[in-house]
Amino acid sequence: MKRLVGLFIVGIVLLAISIIVGAQEGTAPESNVSVTVYNQGTALIQDRRTFTLQQGVNTVDFTDVASSIDATSVSFTSLTDPIGTYVLEQNYIYDLVGTSALLQRYIDQTIEVTVMALSGENQVFRGQLLSGSGDIILREESGQVVAISYGTVVNIRFPELPEGLITRPTLRWLLYSGLVGDQEVELTYLTYGLNWTADYILLLNTDNTALDLNGWVTLTNTSGTSYQNAQLKLIAGDVNRLPETVQYDYAVMEQAAAPTAAVGGVEQRQFSEYQLYEVERLVTINNNETKQVEFVTGTGIAATQYFVYEGSQPFWGYYSPIMDQYYGQTGVTDVQIYLEFSTGEESGLGRDLPAGRVRVYQEDIDGSALLIGENTIDHTPEGEDVNLYIGNAFDLVGEHNQKDFQLVSSTVLQETYEILLRNRKDDQTVEIRVPEHLFRWSNWQILNSTYPYTQLDASTIEFRVQVEPGQEVAISYTVQYSWPR
Repeated sequence: MKRLVGLFIVGIVLLAISIIVGAQEGTAPESNVSVTVYNQGTALIQDRRTFTLQQGVNTVDFTDVASSIDATSVSFTSLTDPIGTYVLEQNYIYDLVGTSALLQRYIDQTIEVTVMALSGENQVFRGQLLSGSGDIILREESGQVVAISYGTVVNIRFPELPEGLITRPTLRWLLYSGLVGDQEVELTYLTYGLNWTADYILLLNTDNTALDLNGWVTLTNTSGTSYQNAQLKLIAGDVNRLPETVQYDYAVMEQAAAPTAAVGGVEQRQFSEYQLYEVERLVTINNNETKQVEFVTGTGIAATQYFVYEGSQPFWGYYSPIMDQYYGQTGVTDVQIYLEFSTGEESGLGRDLPAGRVRVYQEDIDGSALLIGENTIDHTPEGEDVNLYIGNAFDLVGEHNQKDFQLVSSTVLQETYEILLRNRKDDQTVEIRVPEHLFRWSNWQILNSTYPYTQLDASTIEFRVQVEPGQEVAISYTVQYSWPR
């Protein structure tokens, strides 16, 4: 008997547990909203709702749409009866309840305005509203006209809420339905006011050879509405949009290649010629909110810090040679600091990096992380190098001096430069890269040089020089330009 009672109790407990688990599973939120955000300030919204329709013509209000909606991009589909239910007319209503809207609706009608008088006591004016733009102008029963400054108004009483004013932006449809009963409909539209950027945190080790990377999606919503339990997708890439908003073929959003491995609850996959990031859980995006979601991480990524002294003027592709001797003397003395790493698998990352802001920190001797620079990157696919300018070196100095300038003939010009590089560090030998832009004309040749160089492009050579602590190195070269008569 005791055994039967025990089994009965165990059965009741298991049944209770199964009911609780079932209830928890049943209460998991389901998404009726899909939000796809482009990093250009626009988003594609897909919103499903259920309406009870009568057979024939129906008037349906679709509320809580974004106040920044592009009304020309709206698409309506009945998922229950896509052929028999269609839109006869669509209106976007944005005449929201507010003091200004109410005043405009009550022109020529009687209202009551309470103001704070100079004596400190409230004073009530009642009369016909003549104007609500600027000051409130009333005609009292006596015929006297009173102008009331908005700054003194304590309260305004209206007889009733006039027809036509609404509390939320609304799409109002005139629908024809061939069925009676509940229908699930889907609304798709583009809206402004939703944008996302990538923010990256780099932690550089003390010897500048490796870094850890954390990437965050920073999503900002100022579209005028909130999106509860939304399926969130992010598009990285430069999608071409016309100055005038046009109808968008949202069906293409369903096309995607096989997904790659998810990182931090965000799945990345190729979409057309762009990258798509989908958050693998439902997200609530409140209006006037900035939300961050981690989407990429990497540790021990190989990195290099290097220095650049760029004291020459770039070549801009002029129509004739530059003959002015003093043109291009920049006076630059700063030596720039750059950080380089690869997004490839071999470096330890193996991920695409959407465009965004990068902040670089480095560990101090006590283990604390200090900011050493920040910059932005463009969309960078996996396998490409990232070169970040993060600041100017405090104890490295450069000089760029013109030592000679000769117009050899009417078609030949020779110029000599001396570049001085000084290292004021106590115990560190550094390599400084010195790009030199041959800016006077496209046809040039180096006649002599005290250091070897490499040619980077059609108008640039580069020196790479080791400078020991406390030392100064001088680079000298002569360039000859020539052109036809």
